[in-house]
Amino acid sequence: MLAIGLTGGIGTGKSSVTEILRGLGAAFIDADQVGWETYRRGSTGFNAVVRAFGDGVVADDGEIDRKALGQIVFSDSDRMSELTGIVWPLIGELVRQQLNRNREQGTAVTVVEAAVLFEAQWESMFDEVWVVTTPHQAVRERLIERDGISAAEIEARISSQMKEEERVRRGNVIINNDGDLKNLRVTVENMWCERTVGRRN
Repeated sequence: MLAIGLTGGIGTGKSSVTEILRGLGAAFIDADQVGWETYRRGSTGFNAVVRAFGDGVVADDGEIDRKALGQIVFSDSDRMSELTGIVWPLIGELVRQQLNRNREQGTAVTVVEAAVLFEAQWESMFDEVWVVTTPHQAVRERLIERDGISAAEIEARISSQMKEEERVRRGNVIINNDGDLKNLRVTVENMWCERTVGRRN
């Protein structure tokens, strides 16, 4: 099985690349979704997050309030490190287990979308890492339209991430998402053919 880690900064278009790859036949694991599974109500992760950040991060439905937690950690690097120290090891183990299951089941290609792949030091789980990049201004416009957040919030989130140059340096494949969806599809399809044909095992 070919295991691909897919990463990139916020608003770069990782989800669009993922959808194209899924259309080409790749199995898919969303590390962000796995992350929320690690601290569902009553889990070890949930209890650890509440102990660290207080009852104010628990929503009315008893689950972790993502927005409330985000407001705490995105503007405070120490609190962000505290959160990631809790959840990243849990996420990594669950992703590794799913990759092993896919491999045992004979899956040809599995793509794991993980924004914090490098930060969490998950590279060893993958045969190669694909990095999605997008011009800064396009990211700003996309986030304003998609999430309705302020320019200040956007900059805080971007600045809390690894620098794009570092991701590009460490990636095996770079997907430049600097055009429209049609161009992105052509780029991804070409890379899929180049990287997967004859390499699946």
